[in-house]
Amino acid sequence: MSPSRKERLGIGVVGGGFVAGFHIRSFEAVRNADIRGVVSRTTETATNAAALAKELRVGDAKVFDSVAEMVTDPDIDAIWICSPNFTHVEVMEEIVDTLESGQGELIGVCCEKPLGRNVAEARRMAKLVKSAGLLDGYLENQLFTPSVVRGKEIVWARAAALTGPPYLARAAEEHSGPHMPWFWEGRLQGGGVLNDMMCHSVEVARYLLTEPHAPRESLTPVKVTAYTSCLKWQQPDYAQILAEKGDGSLDYANRPAEDFARSLIEYRDSQGGRRIIETTTSWCFVGAGLRLTMELLGPEYSMSINSLDMGPKVFFSRHVKGDTGEDLVEKQNAETGVMPIVASEAAEYGYEGENRHMVGCFLDGKRPAETFDDGVNVTELLMTAYMSAEREETIMFPPPNLETFVPAVARGKWNPAKG
Repeated sequence: MSPSRKERLGIGVVGGGFVAGFHIRSFEAVRNADIRGVVSRTTETATNAAALAKELRVGDAKVFDSVAEMVTDPDIDAIWICSPNFTHVEVMEEIVDTLESGQGELIGVCCEKPLGRNVAEARRMAKLVKSAGLLDGYLENQLFTPSVVRGKEIVWARAAALTGPPYLARAAEEHSGPHMPWFWEGRLQGGGVLNDMMCHSVEVARYLLTEPHAPRESLTPVKVTAYTSCLKWQQPDYAQILAEKGDGSLDYANRPAEDFARSLIEYRDSQGGRRIIETTTSWCFVGAGLRLTMELLGPEYSMSINSLDMGPKVFFSRHVKGDTGEDLVEKQNAETGVMPIVASEAAEYGYEGENRHMVGCFLDGKRPAETFDDGVNVTELLMTAYMSAEREETIMFPPPNLETFVPAVARGKWNPAKG
């Protein structure tokens, strides 16, 4: 695709919730782009998101009544899909239907993780964006985290170049649970913590193991072993909390989603060498708040990252009493004691770098480094991990019938308390 010849990119955001807010805040550090519109499932969330864009001076965002209306607006050049998992395909279909009817013109579409709730949905997303001739970006922010980008650069340039490539990457994402009730519902979200957060961990670990500028295909996944459980939120007291949170719709006594998941993915490099990824994800971690950790190990070196160790810390005694909130770190669990501060979450979690990259690629008329094809591969790995956990065995990749597979947790048929 030739360069767009546009000097600024007008962006329309689908979704007005938590992750949309992160993206909007990140555009304070993104040049040559403006948030021009927001559409959401409720007028309130759309209005709040548009007001945030105006407050931060990242765009004079209008509130649209539909995705189609947004696509037809001449000020909108690209769409960022930040709506709930169960809406991704529907939103993409509306975008493509509108374009194919001759209304509107777009350069590209970006979509938040996971691309789809299962392989069939992820492949549908990729097929739709290709059919419309659009540039596509898969929004996987952790690949653009400054410490990850710089750490990988130094390890590969200084250590791997002299002693050999890394052979083991570990990644973990842990916190005390999602904000919105739909995240907890397997049918709507596509699963539990494995689908919600392991999408980050498997992809950032794969990225760290991949030689700089080498294609994704330079590492081939060959087998997956995984484990899932509901360690905390199926306990009666906590199941009751979720029932109240979801106005009775969340039934973790009988229809839970996993709050803990682990996986081991074995890859082969182009010379047949073994590369290993270990991931851990949890909705039952009670600490300062969201904790992201990554490690990269090679023959004569190692690298480690912990998101809670990258900024200042404060101590508040028990006499410092105030309102609860998340002003120090996402998913904050306390207001007293020694607490870390994540100074700029949009920067340190990678949203700023991610959106700078996507905007630059769209304006230059080239595909981003992370595309819907990557989102499909991530979903394939996650669904294979669910297969492994359900069967309690290692699964060779890719397994048969992957496109038709829907995890038991996403069908409301998973209950470890009765297994």
